[in-house]
Amino acid sequence: MELTMADLERQEKYKLLIGGIIPRPIAWVTSMGGDGLLNAAPFSYFNVASIEPMLISVAVMRKPGGISKDTARNIRETGEFVVNMVDVHNVDVMNQTSADYPPDVSEVTALGLALQPSSTVKVPRLAVSRIHFECKLHQIVELGSPVTSDLIIGEVLHVHVDDALYHQGRIDAEAFAPVSRLAGHSYATLGDIFDRPRPVYTESDSVRK
Repeated sequence: MELTMADLERQEKYKLLIGGIIPRPIAWVTSMGGDGLLNAAPFSYFNVASIEPMLISVAVMRKPGGISKDTARNIRETGEFVVNMVDVHNVDVMNQTSADYPPDVSEVTALGLALQPSSTVKVPRLAVSRIHFECKLHQIVELGSPVTSDLIIGEVLHVHVDDALYHQGRIDAEAFAPVSRLAGHSYATLGDIFDRPRPVYTESDSVRK
């Protein structure tokens, strides 16, 4: 199957992206507007952007008409947010926050989500998560013409990891039991884990070729 993007409708492109780029980690973002209203929303266009400085990226698609979503607007206003990681224990309530709540309604309040204070930002963390990345805004890149997405790049200031998940400087992936996003309404757990050590190049490798 050969597909030319110029020949496809928006929904066809969307299905190709979310079906072909899987699994995707989920950023469950808490943000706060200038009025103090707390927002919680999940995004699966999310990944690591840099180590030094420690940056993560979250792409937030705009609503029809180029209207920014609450999360992007809040982060632009206040310059901070928290990424609360998703696992098998909180995936159901995370999914509840993906509903299209009105801008003046807090998902956190509506669902009765317990909070914990952050260490470096005003935005609180979700107590139901076991890994949190406190971030300040590094940059927002507006994508598309007209703009259809806000690519939010955040600098990680502080990380909280549950003691049960952290051993000898590493996060135990199996204990963490993360959940990832697939296409449609589907999610996935970690599944089988296997190792492939990175090979070391030697001149003899070039000779054999």
